[in-house]
Amino acid sequence: MQDGRTVLIIDDDPVHLQIYGWILKSAGFIPCPALVNSNGVDIPNGSPVDVVVLDYRLTGGMKATDAARLVSGAYPDAPIILLSDIYGIPDDIAPYIKAFVRKGEPEKLIATVKKYAHSPDNVVGE
Repeated sequence: MQDGRTVLIIDDDPVHLQIYGWILKSAGFIPCPALVNSNGVDIPNGSPVDVVVLDYRLTGGMKATDAARLVSGAYPDAPIILLSDIYGIPDDIAPYIKAFVRKGEPEKLIATVKKYAHSPDNVVGE
């Protein structure tokens, strides 16, 4: 069962994109993977995006803050959820995100995406 909510997943690891895509698809979301590479990231043009899941540690010349600015410009109403293996929210990315989820917590990721897919006016860090 899909609820029609599209989740843009930005990561530099194709395996992570696939894994998080599966997790979100199993919860009824429509995953839209975007691989970060040496040329940047290709975000879908014209496709609706309800929520963005962004990896913090990106390689290939693009920082998470660059990706967050790009996504915020393309999808100003789509909340960004930071996904990382670090503890806590780094100061440089904090202004761009609505929530933080540690990698390896699929249930929390699903719950957080559900929360922000339906309630875009929540505050940073909830």
